[in-house]
Amino acid sequence: MRDNLPKRAEHGGRVRWHRTRERGEVLDFSANINPYPPAFPWIPDASALKDYPDDRYETLKEEISRTFGRDASEVAVGNGSVELIRAFCSAVLGAGDAAYVESPTFAEYGMAVRLAGARCTAEESGAAVRFLCNPNNPTGKLLTRAEVLRVLDGVTGRGACLFLDEAFIELSDPAQSVADVSDENLFLLRSLTKSFAVPGIRFGYAFGTPELIEKVETVRLPWTVNAFAESFAIEAFRHYDLLEASRERIARERAWLCSRLDALGLVYAPPSANYILIEVPVESEVLVGRLLSRGILVRDCRSFGLPRHIRVAVRTHEENRQLIEALETCLP
Repeated sequence: MRDNLPKRAEHGGRVRWHRTRERGEVLDFSANINPYPPAFPWIPDASALKDYPDDRYETLKEEISRTFGRDASEVAVGNGSVELIRAFCSAVLGAGDAAYVESPTFAEYGMAVRLAGARCTAEESGAAVRFLCNPNNPTGKLLTRAEVLRVLDGVTGRGACLFLDEAFIELSDPAQSVADVSDENLFLLRSLTKSFAVPGIRFGYAFGTPELIEKVETVRLPWTVNAFAESFAIEAFRHYDLLEASRERIARERAWLCSRLDALGLVYAPPSANYILIEVPVESEVLVGRLLSRGILVRDCRSFGLPRHIRVAVRTHEENRQLIEALETCLP
């Protein structure tokens, strides 16, 4: 039995757990989900459950390839983006390898590296893989397309691979995406469930060269994208252009929310997506508890190494107003 497993990563979105603890209704600002998801008709076909999914997911991958102008052989799919992070690390990394993971960022990168038997390093030189989240979680920092391509050039020059996570770019500025770039040293991750507000379905997808995708798909467990998730994803990609309206509404609400944070004298990282990292004048654990007592769940950022920060999602105007009122009451 292995005795060197890393501890499980902390995540937001535990609203169902809190609701079962007799806390009543809770507004979840801890998970960065699109508050204005595209609306389109979709009715699950229960008859699809009697068969195994097509593990090659050819129809789904063809829909993704049409949406992004990539070949279907350059597309991987998985049960959420985390499965693809772990499949990539298992396919690319091994004992003795190192991966460069900047901090603070999504904890699952380091988790997947360690589970693959490799190690994380703060030194970019000598690393087999560099992880980059754009926009970054939790800071919201967005690199331009030109900046990302410069990072890719630098990684390629060292003979390493760039793992680029664009999970939130659809709700930020897709013009900065490099999803159209095919490079043997690039693996690019996306998440449909955040942008279409269906985290319960669990669906992630990724782009890479056919050779890299084949390795990742070999490591991925078979049939992990269930029939309902596959059906929803196909329909969602057919309505992908509707996300433009979501971005516009999020930008307006984000600006309003920032103006209210300014009025409270709070310092926050310049946001670019549907979440804001806020520095608070007390230990984050204390403020999180106070807000939860008022039915507001925010992300405690201690697990990011930020003991005096919280992260809040941008939600609807009425919900954002409730967050500000709770902060006014709970801040010292």
